[in-house]
Amino acid sequence: MKPFIASTFILFSAFIQASEQPNILWIFSEDLSPYFGCYDDPINANHTPSIDQLAADGVLFKRTFMPAPVCSAARSAMITGVVQTKTGTHQHRSSRSPDGTIVTENTRIHLPEGMKTIPEHMRDAGYFTFNTGKDDYNFHYDRRELYTYGTQDDYEVGMNGWQGNFAKTEVKRTYIENTWTKRPDPNQPWFGQIMIWGGKAGPRHVREGEKLDDFDVPIPPYFPDTPAYRKEWTTHYNAARGADTQIKEILEMLEEDGELKNTIIFFFSDHGNNQSIRHKQFCYEGGVHVPLMIKGNHPALKAGTIRDELVNGLDISATTLAFGGAELPDYLDGQDLFSNEYVPVGHVISARDRCDYTIDRIRTVRTDQLRYIRNFFPDRPLLQAQYRDERPPITEIKRLRDEGRLTPYQEKHWFGTRPEEELYDIDADPHQINNLAGDTKYAGELKRHREILETWIKETDDQGQYPEAAVQLKATFDLWKDKPIFKNAEVNPEYDQFR
Repeated sequence: MKPFIASTFILFSAFIQASEQPNILWIFSEDLSPYFGCYDDPINANHTPSIDQLAADGVLFKRTFMPAPVCSAARSAMITGVVQTKTGTHQHRSSRSPDGTIVTENTRIHLPEGMKTIPEHMRDAGYFTFNTGKDDYNFHYDRRELYTYGTQDDYEVGMNGWQGNFAKTEVKRTYIENTWTKRPDPNQPWFGQIMIWGGKAGPRHVREGEKLDDFDVPIPPYFPDTPAYRKEWTTHYNAARGADTQIKEILEMLEEDGELKNTIIFFFSDHGNNQSIRHKQFCYEGGVHVPLMIKGNHPALKAGTIRDELVNGLDISATTLAFGGAELPDYLDGQDLFSNEYVPVGHVISARDRCDYTIDRIRTVRTDQLRYIRNFFPDRPLLQAQYRDERPPITEIKRLRDEGRLTPYQEKHWFGTRPEEELYDIDADPHQINNLAGDTKYAGELKRHREILETWIKETDDQGQYPEAAVQLKATFDLWKDKPIFKNAEVNPEYDQFR
């Protein structure tokens, strides 16, 4: 791989002065779709007051799309500001060892020469840095170079990237034990990441009396209307309500410590709904559309601002550096959302590759009204062997297929050969079930989107077009080989060489 040019240039937001650096906080949620009142969600209207107020007090971005629909690939991109398919960090849970802790040299993925992470750039700009949650970065790194505080006492270089540094509990005060409270100089600006479990928390944090039951939420037509799917779908709406509680606690802690006034807060998620087998890990809207709001005592962050342009999740990384007066490397794939030089983009591209042991390759282009999807393994059904195979929604949908109780669309969508190309009109078809790729009226748009993707693949040298290195596949095989879910499944033939 060609090294990135290390030369950088310093850009400041129109309002930033290096001598007045604000604190910057990423509230980085797990697996959370924007099912909030501020996103016009009718079910959770009036049930996410803290999040809605955070949006009202700052800038709300309605259409933000992440570079990947799965955590490690998305987080690897976010922490570098570079799309994962450029850096070779696109295969979910890479640079990992079978024992789950220490990788060996031949399985380590290194970032291109001259590339630093966002917290390293912020440290260079004078910031104290921390991360209370997981890292989940698919490359080799020394956590002590990223974060000033919060590395474990037993930390070793090469430690598994998903370990992170979790606070002991998720209750008020101890939830932030490794944050701004640990900086030795109270006048030093800080850049931190607080992870909330978001979509993975389910109804755990929902306020008393506000929990939805399994018949309060309508089921999308791509799911069978059964108890398992009602529970799965409702759980994510409850997770959004629970996230509101966590946001409230974090804001209260900032205020109690006198940190709120000088802190710019970014709230976003790594990808969409993890409860849905069609959202997380897949390139439909539900997999990559995430919440994004930015609030702070800063002239650029005018309260009540709503922005509806397409936003690349990697703009968060660039905007963070700009707010901090840090260097913006010329290799960044995002841009400062508040720069005088900001130009709204015409499309956002997202990518899915191997997830856990499931080998796939999907690319998607989101333009103003349309979503284009390219399936590079169309012969592999949407429900090919995966880590969720033993969970009720998948066991149930397989039972319903065997009983002939799925609709024709559901049967084909989940178990049939996938189309090589999909094209959806998001406004007219928000569930994305009417594929327009074969509609002659859309032939021009299909060609346009195809060319956007093909140009991007070529210009960025999309690493997903090359087979994954055997040593990485072997590490994945070794990680899963003794688990029944893997041993008893018809997994991808690429693993046959290791049996």
